[in-house]
Amino acid sequence: MPRFYARRRLSVAAAATALISSVALFNAPTASAALPTPVSGATARSYLATLTVATEDRTGYNRDLFPHWITQSGSCNTREVVLKRDGTNVQQDSSCAATSGSWYSPYDGATWSAASDVDIDHLVPLAEAWDSGADSWTTSRRQSFANDLTRPQLIAVTDNVNQAKGDQDPATWMPSRTAYRCTYVRAWVQVKYYYGLSVDSAEKSALQNHLASC
Repeated sequence: MPRFYARRRLSVAAAATALISSVALFNAPTASAALPTPVSGATARSYLATLTVATEDRTGYNRDLFPHWITQSGSCNTREVVLKRDGTNVQQDSSCAATSGSWYSPYDGATWSAASDVDIDHLVPLAEAWDSGADSWTTSRRQSFANDLTRPQLIAVTDNVNQAKGDQDPATWMPSRTAYRCTYVRAWVQVKYYYGLSVDSAEKSALQNHLASC
């Protein structure tokens, strides 16, 4: 059953109310994230076989080297575009900020009614990209990576889940929803393949294991 939250922290009384309310929400429509569909499992396996295996190197990494949440159109930046894309019944004000809607997080199965409870995850984290080849890119290339709406690289998810993921790769972190793991690794490989990024040995082994059942 999907979990629906208006905010992260609830008092005991509010938690009880939320539990009762969840009965009514069981049959309610659920928002669904609209990550661009990744390549098939077979294609991801073929892509993975071509990726360079190399030790990661984080020397010199700084998040500011990846300009992100740039303006996409009008007053809407990348975060706001993804919030609109991935949410249901999203309403935005004149500054493009989401004022209402619901967002389903496929990583953990939670649904949120406040945009402040949602992060836009870089599926392949910026630090991971740096470690695996983006340190040699131009700033323009890093900006494109950090704001890529075409590849399956940006997705709206529960904020503390995204924060727990941090910069980990699939060798040490995977979505808790096992049903989403195949999509996740297919997307991961597609992004790394498109951008010519390397994988380390543990990462490649984890990807191979997950892709074997995709």
